[in-house]
Order: sequence, then structure tokens, then C-alpha cells
Amino acid sequence: MGALTHGSRLAKFGVTAAAVAAIALGASTAGTALAAPSAGAKPAAATASAATATTAATVAPAGYTAPRRTLAVGMTGADVKSAQKRLAALKYWPGPIDGQFGTSTQAAVWAFQEIKGIKVTGVIDSATKYRLAHPKTYKSPSYRGKRANRIEVSQALEVLVLFKNNKIWLISHVSSGGGYYYNCGSGGCSQAVTPNGTYNTTVYMSGWVKVPLGAMYNPVFFISTVFAIHGDDYVPKGPASHGCIRIPMDVAKFFHKMVKTPGTQVHVYGKAQWMK
Repeated sequence: MGALTHGSRLAKFGVTAAAVAAIALGASTAGTALAAPSAGAKPAAATASAATATTAATVAPAGYTAPRRTLAVGMTGADVKSAQKRLAALKYWPGPIDGQFGTSTQAAVWAFQEIKGIKVTGVIDSATKYRLAHPKTYKSPSYRGKRANRIEVSQALEVLVLFKNNKIWLISHVSSGGGYYYNCGSGGCSQAVTPNGTYNTTVYMSGWVKVPLGAMYNPVFFISTVFAIHGDDYVPKGPASHGCIRIPMDVAKFFHKMVKTPGTQVHVYGKAQWMK
């Protein structure tokens, strides 16, 4: 939403807050919510070498069969539960593995489609079914000072990826700066822009934190107290924030436990969708 403080940083970036997030996941037993590992837990196995820039999400258990029908929000059934398990095994966060296609599963499908280059609909259609059975890799960009433990966010895709020891722990949909102009107080206007660059987490604040433009949930800041990764009640398919990188509320409930604050590298890159 907005920054805790106004001043030179806001003037420089023309926004109120920005960020990126991701978290480690693992499939749980049927009918229970996925459990986020503790910050000290060992990362799940990944298919790519730590020495390469290209890293693949962990392949789901053998024997996965794509659903016969098209799946969308509001649907229920064993095939929904199977798709949720598959998404979780591939490091997306579908919410409880309960066979109910809710908004958490929709956000996970958005992220999956963003990574795979499929039209982002939130619906498990024929193209999405194919990629669930034959997933593509996420290619980590090359940049100076890249660390083994890092958060990467692509504004072109509106997706965040969390790495530990060069292995993917979470892929999450996000909503970054929307590019519109807004009144930032003090008689001035700013543009809702999320700045690209390489940063480090600075401080975490618990719960709902009030800021000049509203509130942010469990924010993890990475540029002073101006830009933060945070939960929000509104995380749409496209860019819509004042400059923050919003993450789904259910992810925000545990994300801060999975990253070291201060000190985790945050790399924001790519051409914002509103610029195209």
C-alpha cells in the first residue's frame, strides 16, 4: 500500500512501497492444509544444479494424471484435490488440499500459468492440464551479486520465486505497481511504480500496519521502510498496487517465517505489464 515515511525515497521512486515474496511448500496429507516449513528446515529437492541459472520446480510424484474436465473456482471433487497436490508439489501454494477450488487455488493457478507462459485465466484448461503433466522450468535471470538465498520477482509475469541454496521453495502470484497516478498527500501526486533493482530485506512488522495510503499485512520491507512485501485483501490478476508487491493473504501469513530479515536478497526485474 503506502510507505511508513515520506521524503527523499518517495520522491526518488515516485511510489509508496514495493516488494517481493515467496515461501517453501510441501504437499501435506489429504484433507489438511499445506504446512509451511520452519525457517531452518532443509529445502526440498530440486531438479536443477545450484551452479546453473535455470532452476526447475520439484517434479510432482510419479503417476499424476491431469483432470478430464476443465476446473475453475467453485468446483469440488477428487480431481480438484489431485490438481492441488500437483501444484503444491511444484512449489505453488493452493491453500488447503481439500478438493475445493477456492481463491487460493486460483492464485496458485495464476502463478503456474504465468511461469509456464499460458494465458492467465485461473482456470485449469487444456493448456494448463498439459503443463501440469509436463511442467517447464523457471529460468532465474543473471545479475551481479546473485545469492543462493534470494527472492526474485518478475514484473513482466507478476510472479515471485523464493530460493534457498539455489533451490525453489515457493512460486507465488503477486500484484505490483499499477502505473497509475495517485494523490500521495502534501498536495502532490506520484505514479504507482515498483522499482527494479537488487535489494535486501530490512525489517518485518507483524499484523496490519497502517500507512498513509491504507494498510499492509505482515510487511517485510526491503528498502528502508518504504518498500515492502506484504499481504493484501486485494491481489488481482494484474498490477494494481501503489508500488508494493502484494502477495495473497494466506501466503503472507507465513512468508515472513521463511525469509531472513534483515539480509535476504530481493531482486525485482522485468518490464511492468502496464508499460506494454
